[in-house]
Amino acid sequence: MIDGNVNQPMERLDDWEESLHLRYPEPSGGKPSKTKEEFRNYEEASSTVREFYRLNHRFQTYDFVLAKEREYLPLRKTEMTVWEAMEFLNTLVDDSDPDTSLSQIEHLLQTSEAIRRDGHPRWFIFAGLVHDLGKVLCLFGEPQWAVVGDTFPVGCRFSEKIVFPEFFSENPDSSDPALSSPCGVYSEGCGLRNVHMSWGHDEYIYRVMKDRLPDEALYMLRYHSFYPAHREREYEHLMDDHDREMFEWVRKFNPYDLYSKGEEPPSVAALRPYYEDLIEEFAPGKLQW
Repeated sequence: MIDGNVNQPMERLDDWEESLHLRYPEPSGGKPSKTKEEFRNYEEASSTVREFYRLNHRFQTYDFVLAKEREYLPLRKTEMTVWEAMEFLNTLVDDSDPDTSLSQIEHLLQTSEAIRRDGHPRWFIFAGLVHDLGKVLCLFGEPQWAVVGDTFPVGCRFSEKIVFPEFFSENPDSSDPALSSPCGVYSEGCGLRNVHMSWGHDEYIYRVMKDRLPDEALYMLRYHSFYPAHREREYEHLMDDHDREMFEWVRKFNPYDLYSKGEEPPSVAALRPYYEDLIEEFAPGKLQW
């Protein structure tokens, strides 16, 4: 049973992404702006971000994830084109927020334009365009802690390298012997395709796009918030060789997502024809969400 005020731990959804910059500052001159030890200094995190992770770590249980998979998969909430989903996601922008005027569409275009400038394949650019579209879960009534945040496997021991690991003491899976061993319900080397991840926008957009893109792009979508793995090198005991190969692509993608926000906002009108053509190539027409 989920009780208490669990719907709005953060004032705005982007607070989580901004908190990532405290942990993983943008490199300067090829070197990190902080030491490795300072990257995991969470004392700077706001009280709302701490409360977000307290709720996330308390309620993201194995049973909760299985229930959300049953609720949302197969996809049956609505039908939208990719561009309609981008416009739908734009309603998450808080017009009263004095700190940013960047819309969700502009962030998606910033990310994909940075990828495009570096000459990556069109499927890579498309992955940048759609990577956050799973956040429409908020507009379906999901609380923030079930939409954003660093992701992690459920059904096995929670890593100490996950942000705010102390909050897992409130998660009942932590005291269940079947769910708290290193492998839990899985087997060593089983492959991440057999592992249930904490529920959120990564898994959701992966499911929407999973038959439309190459594996490299699908890993970017499914695991771009899996910081314990692609930044901290945790959970490698559950991975197979294919996972390890594909995670190099996740690591290539991450800087475009994390460090493109400060750039000049793109012109949505000017870029729309290019991206509508890209959408037509990879995910034309109305999709199931």
